Amino acid sequence: MQLPADFRPRVLAREWLAGTFLNLGSPLTVEIAGNAGFDWILIDHEHGPGGQDTLLHQLQAASATPAFPLVRIAENEPARFKRVLDMGAFGVMVPYVCSADETRAAVQAMRYPPRGLRGVAKATRASGYGADFETYRAHAHERLLTVIQIETTDAIRHIDDIAAVDGADVLFVGPSDLSYNMGIPDQLDSAPFIDALRAVADAAVRHGKAAGIFLPSSTHLDMVRELGFTFNAIGSDGGAVRAGLLGYAAVLRGK
Repeated sequence: MQLPADFRPRVLAREWLAGTFLNLGSPLTVEIAGNAGFDWILIDHEHGPGGQDTLLHQLQAASATPAFPLVRIAENEPARFKRVLDMGAFGVMVPYVCSADETRAAVQAMRYPPRGLRGVAKATRASGYGADFETYRAHAHERLLTVIQIETTDAIRHIDDIAAVDGADVLFVGPSDLSYNMGIPDQLDSAPFIDALRAVADAAVRHGKAAGIFLPSSTHLDMVRELGFTFNAIGSDGGAVRAGLLGYAAVLRGK
């Protein structure tokens, strides 16, 4: 498996890159989304129902598409990184990161020694079952993407220190968690929330990183674009399926 050499540089250059979340645990929706025109897709193993066997099939489906596959793990633990990276994820999204120390721990888990502490196994899917291990190992630190989720008031307070960590490529806002933790649930138009977004975007620019966010709809897309967010996702496979089925049912019932 060849890690794309150009995707991480495009992210760090703050090119506009479009993504979506996949939370149904289905290889089929991964394949559909990957061929729908997104630059990247996020397989959600924090809130999604999938397990390790499901993830393998999802990543195999992603390989049949041009989209860059990321996996969101459930917790910032080295073993979780190792499992998804060895299966062939091209990047990892790390939830609920609140400090520079937690960010450094995530980056360490992404990288092989001497740059980090990722365990070395040569016969994994990521390295072509051993055929390409040395090439994979030599370039993994510069091609794998590390996405740090900003979801708490602590993360906003420490945003400059988090952004300064080498290897923290994307500062990615989870708007529901962040707004709830700020005491302003889903008030994405409020001045305090917009100030928090501006702090994230400004820190990303200062430190040569990208800012990103998940949006449930296109309502706030222009706002985040103007603030400088470039690595953005809209919607999910679950949301798309539900909306589509509700629409079909309404048509059939004459509503």
